[in-house]
Amino acid sequence: MKVNIISKKQNPLLKRREVKFSIDHAQTGGTPSRADVRSQLASILGTNIDLVCVGNFETKTGSMVAVGEANVYESVEQAKLVESKHLLEKNKAPEKPAKAEEAPAEDEDAQEEEE
Repeated sequence: MKVNIISKKQNPLLKRREVKFSIDHAQTGGTPSRADVRSQLASILGTNIDLVCVGNFETKTGSMVAVGEANVYESVEQAKLVESKHLLEKNKAPEKPAKAEEAPAEDEDAQEEEE
């Protein structure tokens, strides 16, 4: 997956940089996940991943290049003020199931078998 920055524009009113990008994902196959795109953009732009909010990106039919837009904020608080709630939810890191929740269920089964 190769990310190219098409354009960068500073928006001082909203305290963010507006970035247009393209992603060549011929080696990986399908369109990359939003989390992968955020991490790649954060590393290229030299910022924290929490400050990057990927708006929309899509792969055109028949190509292996996705084009999209992202905003890089000066602070997390500023991102929460400006971005819509559903877009902030989309940009959250995927949560992994906690092993602590699974362990009690196994203990309950063991207790039932003992009785």
